[in-house]
Amino acid sequence: MTELSGNCLIGQSGGPATVVNASVAGLITEALNHGCIDEIYGALNGVAGILHEDLIDLAAESQQTIRGLRHTPGAALGSCRAKLKNPQDFDRALEVIKAHNIRYYFHIGDGDAQEFAVKLAELAKAQDYDLRVIGVPKTIDNDLPGTDHSPGYGSAAKFIATTVRELSADAEATAHHDIVTIIEVMGRNTGWLAAAASLAKRRDQPNDPPHLVYVPEVAFSSGKFIDDVRRILKRELHCVIVVGEGLVDTDGNYVAVETTEVGAPAQLGGVGEHLRELVEQQIGAKVRVSRLGVAQRAAAHVASKTDAEEAFLAGQAAVKAAMNGENNRLVTLLRGDGDHYTCETGLTNLAEVVGNVKKLPREWINEDGVSMNFQFFRYATPLIQGELAVPYDNGLPTHVRLHGERVSKLLGGYES
Repeated sequence: MTELSGNCLIGQSGGPATVVNASVAGLITEALNHGCIDEIYGALNGVAGILHEDLIDLAAESQQTIRGLRHTPGAALGSCRAKLKNPQDFDRALEVIKAHNIRYYFHIGDGDAQEFAVKLAELAKAQDYDLRVIGVPKTIDNDLPGTDHSPGYGSAAKFIATTVRELSADAEATAHHDIVTIIEVMGRNTGWLAAAASLAKRRDQPNDPPHLVYVPEVAFSSGKFIDDVRRILKRELHCVIVVGEGLVDTDGNYVAVETTEVGAPAQLGGVGEHLRELVEQQIGAKVRVSRLGVAQRAAAHVASKTDAEEAFLAGQAAVKAAMNGENNRLVTLLRGDGDHYTCETGLTNLAEVVGNVKKLPREWINEDGVSMNFQFFRYATPLIQGELAVPYDNGLPTHVRLHGERVSKLLGGYES
């Protein structure tokens, strides 16, 4: 397959992640190696930026800035959660792409976000316009099918497990079988993030916190929950509970949903407070609730080096795939079969990941429904290894920003 001469465009949709900018750095670094690519553009605020034709020249960025993206959280290009629904919007997106002679489009995002990339590739084909579209995976939820794991998950998992250890040490200092710590983590439909808290346990200490982990894959029973907490408090000085925000009851309904507008998607959150009420009413213990929120996807100071390196690798692989003639494909991460952890990239069809969710395997959850077994530890432990060499200035971590007055004015300037 011959290379196409023209320009490339990088865009992102969905929530940021600790290592998403590392993928941008990988895309830019690899694109600079190919002479058939004349200009490297970035779309500000994802698909919204494409519609508004707000593109910036990424090749003009200094090498120092590009390197700095590898340890900078957030989304340096900006993002949005807008989903294009009208055919006119897709026509407009392709019109902008044609106007800038873009022949390679790289879309960073989760399964829902990749729907735009799929439809864009299909429209370009229908209009006989040579455009190669490659998706780059990103989600802390780790629910993207087709890939062993997703960039963003390892760093979020490391932050959650670290936080569990720190909060546990704090509770243990004054506990006398009377303190319950509840930590609420993200995870709308899956328990990958809640399960990651189990990594806080030391290998030779199975009774280490977290003592109880509740995931959406196991239906929640308030009666069993109270029995679980009583059992732990009888045995331990304190009880540490980690719960995913998407916890569901035996009827499949979310245990806690925050107030939202009529017709809008359910805004999850508050399950930690719900569990607090159960404990206080039925056990009477002291309860502390920590809702980690967006810190899970922004804590670059405790990011996984493995995660950041694989995010960069995924960006590089996307450009190489496009150069090899691939189109409408998603870069995947493939785990090696040996005892020593290795990872390489592969490809899958973009359409196969849209609208599908990868659940935490039920066989990785123990029979008690509140703890993970060795299969999960074997899977997740390699993903949190290593620490980024984050530079510090005046005692605080240093992050980079893409230059230009237009960038600072336009980032976050659209409704999501």
